[in-house]
Amino acid sequence: MTVAFLGTGTMGAPMAANIAKAGLDVRVWNRSRAKAEPLADVATVADSAASAAEGADILVTMLADGPAVASAFEAASPASGTLWLQMSTVGLDWTDRLAALAEKAGVVFVDAPVLGTRQPAEQAQLQVLASGPEEARPKATPVFDAVAVKTQWLGPAGRGSRLKLVMNAWVLALTNATAESLALAGALDLDPAQFLETIKGGGLDVGYAHLKGGAMLAGEFPPAFPANLAAKDARLVVEAAGDAVDVAGARAVLAHLEAAVAAGHGEEDMAALYRAVVKGS
Repeated sequence: MTVAFLGTGTMGAPMAANIAKAGLDVRVWNRSRAKAEPLADVATVADSAASAAEGADILVTMLADGPAVASAFEAASPASGTLWLQMSTVGLDWTDRLAALAEKAGVVFVDAPVLGTRQPAEQAQLQVLASGPEEARPKATPVFDAVAVKTQWLGPAGRGSRLKLVMNAWVLALTNATAESLALAGALDLDPAQFLETIKGGGLDVGYAHLKGGAMLAGEFPPAFPANLAAKDARLVVEAAGDAVDVAGARAVLAHLEAAVAAGHGEEDMAALYRAVVKGS
């Protein structure tokens, strides 16, 4: 089974590598070829999206946003009957648009965003939120099993992206709350590390707070998930909520992320929003 994998960035590169290591024939393409070249030992590096997709059984997209996915899909022009696993986080409107593109092209569309950042991607420990036709499940399973520790099938296409936004709202709020608590501790003349020490092992503990909080205290933000993409995800949450839900927390996260990006920290990890929380940093 041949897999055409489009998008070999922070998440896509390790995902494509793990699919190849699982024994599938993988062709990779990225707009910037330099990001695909490190995969040459395990996959075929294609010169174009079209050459990657030619004759492929499965097309996987893992790109920054809806317009990038649509552009890559149209350039790939996969054959009718190809299974398209759309694993990028693009929000509700773009998921509907991409599904329409798939229908027009005669392509089977599975909406399957993932939970996790770079390290889980490298370790094949992502979670896949899959939604689409039940008959696509057997063919998609080897790809999902290669990248994930858990796959949930949620029903018709679009359900995966909806749950991804729900999960993102929680992760973003948790990151922001950790930043605000650490910054407040410092402003109150406490050692911010005491916050993490106090929650450790108790009912308020959560591993993600220690992961992101440790980066905040160290002032070092190697990108597990870049702040500019986190800001994109926060916008998608706010857009999806519309007038139905007051997502004040998501808007606060978005404001802090946008400030961090504007200050030149967009390529750093999303935990860099701490720089915007601590005024004057």
